[in-house]
Parts: sequence; structure tokens; C-alpha cells
Amino acid sequence: QVQLVESGGGLVQSGGSLRLSCVGSRSGLSINAMGWYRQAPGKQRELVATITSGGDTNYADSVKGRFTISRDNAKNTVYLQMNSLKPEDTAVYYCKFNLGVWHNNYWGQGTQVTVSS
Repeated sequence: QVQLVESGGGLVQSGGSLRLSCVGSRSGLSINAMGWYRQAPGKQRELVATITSGGDTNYADSVKGRFTISRDNAKNTVYLQMNSLKPEDTAVYYCKFNLGVWHNNYWGQGTQVTVSS
């Protein structure tokens, strides 16, 4: 079983920055893709950004130009650099790894990001 541990969330003022990290608990993972998702109160979970093993990235329109996803495969880690944060970015942020030939998905426990106006 693979566990994902997220860190880096917190409270920040509008216009500020945060960097989220997500580490996989085992070494030698066969990672197909990594991603960040978020869920605000009363809303469905939505995609924020994804990155493939080849480095291709995809972003939600709402975060393009402000957020950057990156990865360190050797460390089984994915990052989300969030700049110019807005109150509407407030949510619980979850990381997801897609692993192996069966493309199994594993989720982190979530980290709270709160942006005050």
C-alpha cells in the first residue's frame, strides 16, 4: 500500500504564496502521473493541476499563470507552488498519484489552504 503525505498548507493573505508538497511513502514507485485537486466547502472536488511522468502539465483555467506544478521522481514528491493567491483558492488540497500498469489512484489526506481577503 502507498501512503501520500501532504504538507505546506496554512493561512495566507490575498496576494500571498504557499508551496504544497506531497511525498509517497515507498521508494521505486512506478508513477504515471501526479496531480493536485481541491475541494471547497459545499463544492465538488476539482482538478487544479497535473503532471505526467514525461513532464507534461495541465492546469485548471482558474489557476493558470499563478500556480506551478513540479515533481521530483527520485524523491517520489510532487509540489504545487501557489502565487497571487485569492480568497476563492480557499479549499482543502489533495494530491493524487496514478501508479503502475493498472493505473491505480492513491490520494493524500488533504491539507487546508485558507486565503484571507
